[in-house]
Amino acid sequence: MSRVFSLFGLLDWSLLIGVVTLTSMGLVAIYGIGISQDPAQLFPFYKQLVAAGIGFIVMTLLTILDYRHVRSLSVVLYLAGATLLLLVAIFGQTVNGTRGWFHVAGLSFQPVEIGKLTLVAYLAALLARSGRGQLSWKLFGLSGAATAIYAALVMLQPDFGSTMVMCATWGILCLFKGLPKRAWIILPLVLLIGTSLLWSFGLKPYQRARITTFLHPSEDLRGASYNAAQARIAIGSGGLFGKGIGEGSQARLRFLPEAATDFMFAVLGEEWGFVGVVVILSLFGLILWRYIAIAHGSGDDFATLLLIGLGGILFVHVTVNTGMNLGVMPVTGIPLPFLSAAASYMTVTFVSVGCAESVAVRRRGSTESMGA
Repeated sequence: MSRVFSLFGLLDWSLLIGVVTLTSMGLVAIYGIGISQDPAQLFPFYKQLVAAGIGFIVMTLLTILDYRHVRSLSVVLYLAGATLLLLVAIFGQTVNGTRGWFHVAGLSFQPVEIGKLTLVAYLAALLARSGRGQLSWKLFGLSGAATAIYAALVMLQPDFGSTMVMCATWGILCLFKGLPKRAWIILPLVLLIGTSLLWSFGLKPYQRARITTFLHPSEDLRGASYNAAQARIAIGSGGLFGKGIGEGSQARLRFLPEAATDFMFAVLGEEWGFVGVVVILSLFGLILWRYIAIAHGSGDDFATLLLIGLGGILFVHVTVNTGMNLGVMPVTGIPLPFLSAAASYMTVTFVSVGCAESVAVRRRGSTESMGA
């Protein structure tokens, strides 16, 4: 028991404070959206509160457990994630045009959020084989094939946003390790061919519409461009300090669809203003910085790659979500970490934080201070 308490004394408190603060801000914002409705709709708030509570418990357990077990189980985790993605594509429930949900005993979750973590765990273990050297073509190809299998399974749903997150995270890991020679020549060709095939055969009509309206935002303002246009209006109307919690007209009057999920950033921009947005983005910057700092000080190639990959997922989510709210990226349905009302993603994100804290308490120098 004393060893457990000593582990918690070595926590990365900056990371934990950033996570707790963002989670609290998200809960307040979701509550504000709920009470602004007539009648009040607080189920999303209670659901998010339960997800946050479960997330904290899972994060605590993972902090106590040694992250190095993940490396030995990486192949099993990869196969389990692939199996879940295949099963949900066949037997899952369809929500907003995507067959990506399992509903069990009144609860629902998205296996793709688990798949993002299992893919990163496998890629970290695979790429760690090269030590501190540059990637070989063999490892580059194997890691790309592993990512492509997951991407293909996710596109069966289809979920273009999550596919993009997985591919981008693989790219971040490869860039971090160092690409093989002449990969800069081959990758653009692969990207061009893959994009062409995806556009022709992989995207549904409504997904193509999201991209075309992003390229031509002034067209179809009452149709495909409506959500993005309302999000920009909400952010622009927030001013310096915002209108106050629950006072955002776009969410309260339901002009802004999916206010608590996809467009939470727009709600925060309207209700909390420019100052609130700066605080939120600064907290995300703090969290990502702590991921990088823990990875740098771990003294373990696997731990470093694991945290770069997990941090990469957070970075892509924040970038894409804020980008689509600001109108500089297509709308994809990617939730904002710790803030959007997305219970599955909330819990999985706490798994990511738990892995980071597990590395933090065991990084180089920590074991010596514990007398290990």
